[in-house]
Amino acid sequence: MNKQVTAQKPGVFNRVLNLIEVAGNKLPDPAILFALLLALVWAISWAMSGMVFSEVDPRTGQAIQIKNLLAPTALTDFTAKMVNTFVTFPPLGVVLVAMLGLGVAEYTGFINAGLRKILAVTPKLLLTPVLIAVGILSHVAVDAGYVLVIPLGAVIFYAAGRHPLAGISAAFAGVSGGFSATLFVPSSLDPLLSGLTQVAARLSSDPAAAAIVINPLNNYYFTTASTLLVVLVGWFLTDKIIEPRLSKSPVDGDPAGLPKMDPLQGQEINGLRWAGIAMVASLALLLLSALPESSAWRSPTTQELTHSSAPLMQSIVPLIFIFFLIPGVVYGVVAGTVKNHRDVVKGMSTAMSGMGYYIVMAFFCAQFIYAFGQSNLGALVAIKGAMWLKEMAFPMGVTLAGIVLLTGTVNLFIGSASAKWALIGAVMVPMLMELGVSPDLTQAAYRVGDSSTNIITPLLPYFPLIIVFCRKYVQSTGIGTLIALMLPYSLALLVCWTLFLLGFWALDIPLGIGSTFTYPAVR
Repeated sequence: MNKQVTAQKPGVFNRVLNLIEVAGNKLPDPAILFALLLALVWAISWAMSGMVFSEVDPRTGQAIQIKNLLAPTALTDFTAKMVNTFVTFPPLGVVLVAMLGLGVAEYTGFINAGLRKILAVTPKLLLTPVLIAVGILSHVAVDAGYVLVIPLGAVIFYAAGRHPLAGISAAFAGVSGGFSATLFVPSSLDPLLSGLTQVAARLSSDPAAAAIVINPLNNYYFTTASTLLVVLVGWFLTDKIIEPRLSKSPVDGDPAGLPKMDPLQGQEINGLRWAGIAMVASLALLLLSALPESSAWRSPTTQELTHSSAPLMQSIVPLIFIFFLIPGVVYGVVAGTVKNHRDVVKGMSTAMSGMGYYIVMAFFCAQFIYAFGQSNLGALVAIKGAMWLKEMAFPMGVTLAGIVLLTGTVNLFIGSASAKWALIGAVMVPMLMELGVSPDLTQAAYRVGDSSTNIITPLLPYFPLIIVFCRKYVQSTGIGTLIALMLPYSLALLVCWTLFLLGFWALDIPLGIGSTFTYPAVR
């Protein structure tokens, strides 16, 4: 490990984090915890199913009602859909398909050799900010950062003589904590949220709102500038707080499976060269097939390559599989680590053999998330929170901060960014329009809260996967370990990002293309 990281007497904040870690790790195994939470949701749904609520569910236009999941029809529906709930759990297919390609690239030595080459030319001082920036950039590929950037963060840090869990923390902060930041290239989240914002804005009582149009890049300037903020905050926390704290956590993973930082040999250098050529050639073929206006990769409705309906966007994970499989095989053939096709299959099998624990956790996580969504408990929390914020009638700056905190709180219970915004936005957008706040500003406040607490909620579908990555290096890693690692990032992002947004608002810096701060728009 990095010799500069020395043990220090824990301060108050570190003692609190240690307490959180110990308490969190005393919880049952994550798989059993999700099973217990499932039982708890069943019990609460039964207890609250007879209650009458005045809050209107914007999805139905009717008073929200808690569904009794212990009713005979609900139980039979749950068991009938159990298999489908598991196999259609979004992260499951994403992780397994991507890991097939990554498994080959890792087994043949391509990833290890490539990282050693990168580390040889990257100043150690810039390792953390570069990793966080790459995590933010991965948003272009939807959820690919979870299965690609985060595990590589551990490998890079370990190979550089630093603690691998610090690498996972920094990468997780960029991929998930900075989910609403964009590094030049807009993500698929931009048109998704703006579309929901437009629907919510048209619910306003103002007749002119019926024709309102929200630009998909209405927060683009703010989210792009936010990249610098997320990188700086993550850089400081990783190097000054997280890594020193990890100095007392020994790396006790299987030594045979941990990366090594030996100098590249002749065969490895040749393998990297030809693997790089293969990767560039594959990318060139993709670009040549995607750039024409008539390309089948484009959205059939908008003809855009980056639209969520475009086959290119829907093929990101298979493309990751291909773009690591091809250079991985080429590297293996040239470097001599692949003798025949059985070695390629063995690489895939080795990767899958390490995913057994994740698959078990994913099963129980999928059932819990499905049941929680069916119960309407999360929707009730979101709507009640939004109505409370409305009734308080705080000053505008406080209201914006309130939206951030409300979103961050609801995010602990509802993982989907679009589901949360469909619930909260339908209440908050028209409400704040009546107070003169534009939908663009309300959406920006939502995005800050949504990103900041992604990294501390076990209900994030990829949370169990991050624990699996951590256990490769520190076998005692549990839910408490990961929450304690990420809590400083979450708190810092909530505070700093909220102040950053308020600074944009106070200085009247445009949030994005076609955006305003006020409603009706003052241009």
